[in-house]
Amino acid sequence: MPETFTFYVQPWYRKSPYFEATKRAGCRSWGLYNHMLLPTLYDDPVTEYWALLRDVTMWDVSVERCVEISGPDAFELTNLITCRDLTTCDVGQCKYVLLTASDGGIVNDPVLLRLAEDRFWLALADSDAMLYVAGVAAGRRMIVEIREADVAPMQVQGPKSKDVIGLLFGDRVRDLRYYWCTRTEVDGIPVVVSRTGWTGEVGYEIYLMDTARGDDLWRRVEEAGRPHGIRAIAPSEARRIEAGIFNYGSDMRIEDTPLHVSGLERLVETDQRHDFIGRDALARIAEEGVDRKLVGVEIGGGPMTDEGALNDFWPVHEPGGDRLGRVTAGAWSPRLEKNVGFAWVPTSHAQAGTELEVHSPVGPRQATVHDLPFVDPGKDTPKS
Repeated sequence: MPETFTFYVQPWYRKSPYFEATKRAGCRSWGLYNHMLLPTLYDDPVTEYWALLRDVTMWDVSVERCVEISGPDAFELTNLITCRDLTTCDVGQCKYVLLTASDGGIVNDPVLLRLAEDRFWLALADSDAMLYVAGVAAGRRMIVEIREADVAPMQVQGPKSKDVIGLLFGDRVRDLRYYWCTRTEVDGIPVVVSRTGWTGEVGYEIYLMDTARGDDLWRRVEEAGRPHGIRAIAPSEARRIEAGIFNYGSDMRIEDTPLHVSGLERLVETDQRHDFIGRDALARIAEEGVDRKLVGVEIGGGPMTDEGALNDFWPVHEPGGDRLGRVTAGAWSPRLEKNVGFAWVPTSHAQAGTELEVHSPVGPRQATVHDLPFVDPGKDTPKS
């Protein structure tokens, strides 16, 4: 029987503009993310998973706090702190970026939105990355304004999300290209809409720019989605793992570089014309090689949910032997009918097909290294 704990909500835990709406929608638990309450459960996770894959879902993700960088040196600063070449990023375009430290470590992995030539949003994972950005700017005496934008994102995800977005904002917004964004409004509520999401499904993010109108926007999305069976859900652990989407803080941290994470190596653009923080370190590591990798794993046995949520790192061992690493994420995939997850292992054990042993709270399970992502390697679904 899983242990039960009490979580006290303190005044300094920030509430989303959609907080009351999520309660009406049946949210039963919240976690803490970026100093803010994040809905973590409405219904059975398998029920929510199928709603995401078959219909359309809406999520409160106001916890994706947005660092806004603007001013004369905004491009120079933003390009300096990420290992991606932003000279290829047009106004209105979004990019998944990695903020890097001087040793190549990952500071954060936000989605970047370029709103103007000299204005950027970084939609952050859980960390205090704004302090890092401000420190870099101060140390280099750059002429920029850095602030937390007063915006509140929500996600609309699933195969019927285009119908909902089209009804709310029209064909121009519905037909946004994958990883592009635009400013618009609905009934006088100002928003930025991007063709992005944390699912590997067709989806959008709506960044509310007047946070006093959170309940208004939520009700309008609900109304537009009602004919399509829209329902509020929490972020789907199973779907994001299937898609090879990582969670900063659990899957990777500041001590890990993009070269250590399967699939992120392609985002290290050391051959670009402009310098970036960590460039020399990453070039050296690329030449020398890494000692460990974050890889996909299939974990044998029945659904992991039978043992409760994966709320701690499960040890990874050589079959019948020494400890090698740890599982950072895991969930039962209803579609694949198997447990999927991520694990840190030595590079000697990072090849697809390598047999491992995972030590769960109730005993060992067989595991096998698997290529990422588990489904849709070409991202054909979210691009459709």
